[in-house]
Amino acid sequence: MSERASEPARTLRALHLGRAAGDPLVLPGPWDAASAVAFEAAGFPALATPSAGIARSLGYEDGSTPADEMFAQVARIVRAVSVPVTADVEGGYGLAPKELVERVLETGAAGVNLEDSDARGGLKDTHEHADLLAAVRAEAGDALFVNARVDVYLRDVPAPATAAVTRSLRYAAAGADCVYPIAAPAADLPALRAGLGPDLPLNFLARPDSPPFAELGRLGATRITFGPGLLLRTLDHVRALAEELRGA
Repeated sequence: MSERASEPARTLRALHLGRAAGDPLVLPGPWDAASAVAFEAAGFPALATPSAGIARSLGYEDGSTPADEMFAQVARIVRAVSVPVTADVEGGYGLAPKELVERVLETGAAGVNLEDSDARGGLKDTHEHADLLAAVRAEAGDALFVNARVDVYLRDVPAPATAAVTRSLRYAAAGADCVYPIAAPAADLPALRAGLGPDLPLNFLARPDSPPFAELGRLGATRITFGPGLLLRTLDHVRALAEELRGA
């Protein structure tokens, strides 16, 4: 990959490294170009698209957005801002690693989020998903920051923190830059951090009732994302505005 192509990913990678314990990287999740511009204007140094948020904004159920529409929306978001954008592309849409990487890079995204759920609502074999991540890393080189989503907390797996650590370490060995045990409770962050070691970036999904960001950082989170949560909060305001207009 060219030096120019790699620059946004290098910037994104640097934002994850060497962070103080109480200073996690907070990445809002834009669902369209307008929301991306608003988040950049507020001073955030990078953004992370949520597949569920984009699906909702385009009129699809989560997991049902056609790949072409997802990539097109990511490209619109990237074009609208000057900060690095990392793209949630779910499980990769069945694309071969070479085509997947090419399509992500065509959007201008600096990173990619890949989940280890399978098409039937279960979990992929750990080795199978690690092989996908390794192939993506080989194709992308340093031009993409790879975030490996770990779905054990969504699938009723026994001892999910232990299972999350096992999968995360495998994915990191395959080339993932960051691991994301989605839906892990804040109470599990110390155990996750202890199992992962001090240096592997750890993504935490924030909810309205989560502890403050600084506390999440002290507990072990490196990076904070929101899934579709910011869109859902925005829609609450839109509904309130609609009711106000209707009653005027």
